[in-house]
Amino acid sequence: MDELISKLLAVPEQLQTYFSQLSLSRLGDILVYQPNAPMLFSSGLFFFLFIGFLMIYMSLRKNTTARILYVTLFSLYFYYKSSGIWFLLLLFTATSDFIIGEAIGDARRLWLRKLLVTLSVGINLCVLGYFKYFNFLYSLVCELGNEIGYLIGNSTLQSLHYEKVDIFLPVGISFFTFQSMSYIIDIYRGRIHPLRRWLDYVFYVSFFPQLVAGPIVRARDFIPQMYKEPTVNRAQFGEGLFLILCGLFKKAVISDYISLNFVDRVFDAPLLYTGVENLIGVYGYALQIYCDFSGYSDMAIGIALLLGFRFNINFDSPYQSATITEFWRRWHISLSSWLKDYLYISLGGNRKGKFRQYLNLFITMLLGGLWHGASLRFVLWGALHGISLAIHKLLMSCFPSFKTVGSEMSWVHRVSGVLITFHLVCFGWIFFRADTMQIAGEVMSQILFHFHPEVLPQFITGYTGVCFLMLLGYLFHFMPKPVESAMQMVVTRSPLIIQVLMVVLAIFIVIQVKSAGVQPFIYFQF
Repeated sequence: MDELISKLLAVPEQLQTYFSQLSLSRLGDILVYQPNAPMLFSSGLFFFLFIGFLMIYMSLRKNTTARILYVTLFSLYFYYKSSGIWFLLLLFTATSDFIIGEAIGDARRLWLRKLLVTLSVGINLCVLGYFKYFNFLYSLVCELGNEIGYLIGNSTLQSLHYEKVDIFLPVGISFFTFQSMSYIIDIYRGRIHPLRRWLDYVFYVSFFPQLVAGPIVRARDFIPQMYKEPTVNRAQFGEGLFLILCGLFKKAVISDYISLNFVDRVFDAPLLYTGVENLIGVYGYALQIYCDFSGYSDMAIGIALLLGFRFNINFDSPYQSATITEFWRRWHISLSSWLKDYLYISLGGNRKGKFRQYLNLFITMLLGGLWHGASLRFVLWGALHGISLAIHKLLMSCFPSFKTVGSEMSWVHRVSGVLITFHLVCFGWIFFRADTMQIAGEVMSQILFHFHPEVLPQFITGYTGVCFLMLLGYLFHFMPKPVESAMQMVVTRSPLIIQVLMVVLAIFIVIQVKSAGVQPFIYFQF
């Protein structure tokens, strides 16, 4: 305890030393784009910039145009700090869909509206396809050409050789592309009216809390909030602060620590670890990706709440799901609902018979897997979930005892359902995390044939910190909702000075456990 107090007392002195050494040249280096150090919510730079941003933002709350312009400029700078000059790509997407959206709104003929929405979707998919899938498609073409060449004896096709093209992947390109596409499709479907100011649309697409890793915010939910004077009462402030603190703890403490100190080591060389260690590594990755992504979503929703915007929840304790259908109602809700509304329903949904419903589910999840990455591993991951969803729908149609969600089940069926669903999801995470199919095969091989449970006590002794944080993370995840609400009320009702101390304590904990380098959020790559 004395050591902890001494460290806390040393923080102001350390900050004073840091600022005294901060020259103008170093400040300039910090403020420009650094490829190896993108701006993160969990970084000190964002913390200080956001404090200054918030002060000016609140002073502009009564001037709608000035506030929108100010937030848009800060959002573009935020994206510049993440992807450099490629913030121009964001402006291109916004400008293209703004113009097309206006044209769809003014068009009176159905064929013209269809043509315009097809043009918008085509432009967005071409941009996304080039940056995310060019190398993947290029390699497939070369392999297919080689096979055809051998079959027909064509030496030219046989000599096709794939060499990876170095293409920079702008951070979060899938998120703002999907968000912009939903705006266009909603205009076409008559659900919203197009915005008439370019600035307003750029504000919507670039809004920095959800820009680089979601959640995907629908225009019909966001646009009405743009023109309201931002007001944050005590309850909203407390809720926002609670979400930011929870997200920071999930990401910077639990996710980063177990990743660097155990999970990455297992997936780098599975054969160096026994089956029980590989299994714990899989459980660790399940917790890591949840804490990483839900942590970012919590911070994004909390920051937006402090700015007077309310986003829908993006994660709802997904590992408490008793069925795979329930899992996708709780995991990355903004993406799963986007896929349902704009892909599954567009394919026909459940309107064309049972077989087409199951096929549409499979295709939707297959493309959802491909959305995450241009690799066979992600395709298999999507196929696994698509097949699982179709089988669950089939079982529910054949056997009335099969339910959609755990709340409809007896406690015995619910517990068994949670265990089965969790392990099915973890099986899928093996393909999601492994760098190659060989690595995925090695992980499964070790678990199946070289389990060696006798090393478990030795593992717990050697990885005490990892075991403690994994246990803590899963306990928090399975925490009953009333307990979580009570914790939020404690933060909300605390005096301002106590809330400030909570923030200071959270920052101190992060500093004590963080690695030498900042760990980017997993979903930045998507």
